[in-house]
Amino acid sequence: MHTVITCLPLHPSGQALLDARPDVTVRHMPAPSPEALRAAIGEATAVMVALETVDEALLAAAPKLSIVSRFGVGYDLVDIPACTRRGIPVGVTNGGNDLAVAEHTMMLMLAVARRAIEHDANVRAGTWMRREGRPMGELAGRTVLVVGYGRIGTRVARLCAAFGMRVMVHDPAWPLPRIAADGYEPVADIAEALPRIDVLTLHCPASETTRRMINAEMLSLMKPTAWLINAARGALVDEAALIDALKSGRLEAAGLDVLVQEPPDTSNPLLTMNNVVLSPHNAAAPIETFEKMSIRAARNILDRIDGTLDPGFVVNPETLPNRRNV
Repeated sequence: MHTVITCLPLHPSGQALLDARPDVTVRHMPAPSPEALRAAIGEATAVMVALETVDEALLAAAPKLSIVSRFGVGYDLVDIPACTRRGIPVGVTNGGNDLAVAEHTMMLMLAVARRAIEHDANVRAGTWMRREGRPMGELAGRTVLVVGYGRIGTRVARLCAAFGMRVMVHDPAWPLPRIAADGYEPVADIAEALPRIDVLTLHCPASETTRRMINAEMLSLMKPTAWLINAARGALVDEAALIDALKSGRLEAAGLDVLVQEPPDTSNPLLTMNNVVLSPHNAAAPIETFEKMSIRAARNILDRIDGTLDPGFVVNPETLPNRRNV
């Protein structure tokens, strides 16, 4: 019998997969504290995590653990080297949220361009057609730099092109001729490109090499009319530098689905800025996305139990049988 701990409620379609297995017992622990999860994980074969931290302390308490199934594609809260040393694959829901996050990115971009949140508030307050403040703008004709050309970034690039934007792409993992073959301008050096763009949108994971990649120096290279869009990870941006740039007028606006601290402290200046559009890290929250991610997260667990886990859904595929040299 395999014990599976789930740290979040699943869509019925994903839950049904687990419930249909007679060899699986599911223990639901929605949003457990670190102490509660550590106390419960000793007998677990698998754990499905959302925003829970998986570190050395948790793994040391889990001698039977054979997979960490991440509900999402980001894994900055999971100690990948520690899992790899123990031969524990870390599964992710690749393909489950690509469309939703790309659509959300465009929503943030459009909301910034058209000042949608401000105008909604004005109409509700009885103020019609307020004209002061920064001008509204079109997306067509603007130059956007897409940083990160994975499953989400490629969708964002296509959507931006469909809106008539000039698309530039930066991703060291992709050969420049390959990006050019897709019809976009490849960028090898972000700093060189920043003075030429109108919109910067981020779609890469948080890692030691990407944390605070958009810092005061990078922001100072952007046009004062430029916008920053971030639906990836808050850690990619030096938030203090961003606040300073937005306050001083060195950057016109930002659309953010992610912040460094989530939920943010109520004193965070971003919460009071009318040139900032915020959403609560819910780019992947549509019901259709929830179902797809639930199914994949459950499927990763069952496939690991059955010995058929697809390395395409694993962050550290070298932990799988016959994959040591991947």
